[in-house]
Amino acid sequence: MGGWLLVPFFLIRFGLLALLDWRALGRAAHFAPMYGRERAAYWVYQLSNIAILLLVLASRIRTGPSPLLFSGLAIYGGGLALLALSAAAFAAPAEQGVRRRGVYRFSRNPMYMAYFLCFLGCALLVQSPLLAVLVLVFQASAHWVILAEERWCAGQFGEAHLQYKKSVRRYWGPPAKFPPEEST
Repeated sequence: MGGWLLVPFFLIRFGLLALLDWRALGRAAHFAPMYGRERAAYWVYQLSNIAILLLVLASRIRTGPSPLLFSGLAIYGGGLALLALSAAAFAAPAEQGVRRRGVYRFSRNPMYMAYFLCFLGCALLVQSPLLAVLVLVFQASAHWVILAEERWCAGQFGEAHLQYKKSVRRYWGPPAKFPPEEST
């Protein structure tokens, strides 16, 4: 049953965050204020997220053809690993509010990348074209949510966020060299 794919996803997304720092759950659930198209994108994001979860729950993992199975397992596993690394880095708040350690050296949004990979892996594992389309809709709408978050971060963290933005790509890129953070 495809629903089993959601167990490790939720254990990492909520369980690991809570285990490392229960306050991180609240920070991760925070959505920045949204305006105009961002509001519409937020609702598309939420509805597509629900649709993805329901469709995965209602689906079965298919074992053939094997290239889809192996690709799905690799992408899903990579997504879970990225989600765990993201959660661990997110749970350790940075002094200035801008995370620059771990996977946040490569991406300003590694959790969103992890969600995309997990859901894409699920689409391959259950071999559902509808699920694949929903994952693409989810990711497109997530981009607008990310834009709102970036605006909020610029207002909250000022120059520190702007420097981070210049050094690290929105989705993925080479690591930047930062001065070491002070330990908390």
